[in-house]
Amino acid sequence: MARTLVIETATAACSVALIEDGRVVAGRHEVVGRGHAERLVPMIADLPDGGRADAILVDVGPGSFTGIRVGIAAARGLGLGWGVPVHGYSSLPLIAAAAFAADPAPDRLAVVLEGGHGEVFMQPFAADPFAATTDLASLAPAEALARLDSARAVGNGVRFLDMPGAIDTLPNAADAILLAPAFTALPPRPIYGRAPDAKPMAPK
Repeated sequence: MARTLVIETATAACSVALIEDGRVVAGRHEVVGRGHAERLVPMIADLPDGGRADAILVDVGPGSFTGIRVGIAAARGLGLGWGVPVHGYSSLPLIAAAAFAADPAPDRLAVVLEGGHGEVFMQPFAADPFAATTDLASLAPAEALARLDSARAVGNGVRFLDMPGAIDTLPNAADAILLAPAFTALPPRPIYGRAPDAKPMAPK
């Protein structure tokens, strides 16, 4: 029976999970800050059968540039070594799906993640049918707050918003069980959420 290893390193959290037949077989979740490279492989090794699976699912962002690269590199390496497919998912629908599962009352919410240079990544979602209602945007906190339009905000970027009822949370690999197949078929390439700071030099 198909077993999937899920790798989550896009934020300050580092988590892994084994999912099989619609249930979480095992999982590990830690808030490590910048220590993903040191913790990820030992966490996988601690899973049953050393995390060995028939497929690998990895968070491709947006989030921490370094964390995303660590997770994707590990997923690709294991996929090559085990001879299994590697697919990606985004931290945004993962957090949204977990929030709706925890409290199904709201019919919409916005995921707000810490970005770079004082900005936040933001994307709103509807509950039924579950889907993003606009594209991902990297915004100044004040602009993000204005765009919320009274929707509940969830994610680790909410601490930059002055909004009652916002939920400060981090993604967890085990919550990938909540995602429909359409959200788990991204290529294993980073979604950084904003343009790189370095710009190519203009020709002289």
